[in-house]
Amino acid sequence: MATRRDFYDDAQWERFLDFSKNLETPCLIIDLEIIKRNYIDLKKQFPYATVFYAVKSNPAKEVIELLRDLDSNFDIASIYELDKVLSLGVKPERLSYGNTIKRTKDIKYFYERGVRLFATDSKADLQNIAKYAPASKVFVRILVEGSETADWPLSKKFGCHPDMAYNLIVEAKELGLDPYGISFHVGSQQRDIGQWDEAIAKTRYLFTALEEEENIRLKMINMGGGFPAHYMQKANDLSDYAQEITRYLKEDFPYDFPEIILEPGRSLVGDSGVLVSEVILISRKNNTALHRWVYVDVGKFNGLIETLDESIKYPVFTEQDFNGKLGDVILAGPTCDSQDIMYEKLKYQLPLNLVVGDRLYWLSTGAYTSSYCSVEFNGFPPMKAYFLPLKQD
Repeated sequence: MATRRDFYDDAQWERFLDFSKNLETPCLIIDLEIIKRNYIDLKKQFPYATVFYAVKSNPAKEVIELLRDLDSNFDIASIYELDKVLSLGVKPERLSYGNTIKRTKDIKYFYERGVRLFATDSKADLQNIAKYAPASKVFVRILVEGSETADWPLSKKFGCHPDMAYNLIVEAKELGLDPYGISFHVGSQQRDIGQWDEAIAKTRYLFTALEEEENIRLKMINMGGGFPAHYMQKANDLSDYAQEITRYLKEDFPYDFPEIILEPGRSLVGDSGVLVSEVILISRKNNTALHRWVYVDVGKFNGLIETLDESIKYPVFTEQDFNGKLGDVILAGPTCDSQDIMYEKLKYQLPLNLVVGDRLYWLSTGAYTSSYCSVEFNGFPPMKAYFLPLKQD
């Protein structure tokens, strides 16, 4: 069974505990030093790639400023993210509009503010880009069937069949756009590295066919995200991903790589966060029940939506490393909604002497927690986030 030391060493843990001891729960604590370390490691492992941070994973000003100063680019999904990132001094040439679902007025808004790189996966959207963002660079997102093997799949809603992607690239040129490249996403928290192999092979097919048959030379592959954070289920090290993906690229593009874009979110910020919650009720549903229901002051609607279908399994620990007996629990949130149960099928184990008022610490919660909080479901306000500063050199 995993222990807290598998995720944070004693010095890091004490730093989190000391920082959080007087904070009202629930709250999220982000260690900016971990994000910095993860970004530097990503650039080391993929020296040939350009990083576009997926702002949706954690849109906090402090995170954006840190990555801005590390020379990251940014993947933007809405005009609201655009306004925030521009207000923090990021130049529009460091941005891409990566959402394939967008209103015409939003395309125009991005274009007027200087963005010239747009994702698409449909004819109607492509025509809107041509009209409201003329001569811009476009990349077409293709479907990747294997993304179902990811903890948080991204199939079906986004992307198109490679045959349609071919047609869209041809039409983009006819419409006066710059048909720049192909994108894909193998699914978030993808542990099967082989999924990149198939996606890159499909991309190679499109590069070759378009150049030979249409005289269109694509210049870029956007490989999206998918690299993991560290949850309860084991994942390979980033170096393993880099080694294999680089090998796939060399096999399909043996002479020279096109421009490579990565859009990491979870892998950069996930491990940086500790969500602090408090036990508000412990109960059993009958006198002979073998497991307890543990209700905490955070749930699916104020930060833990990725526990939907128990997809993301966060490491959960108490303040001390208990040496006593543990027992199975069902973990549930505080709201008046029967769906607000985080873990029921997979029984987490917590100390038998756990009592109301004890704190639970949800590790690796830096991604898709604060950004998923509801505004006022049952009146609960969005969870507050706090930031551990960078260490001084």
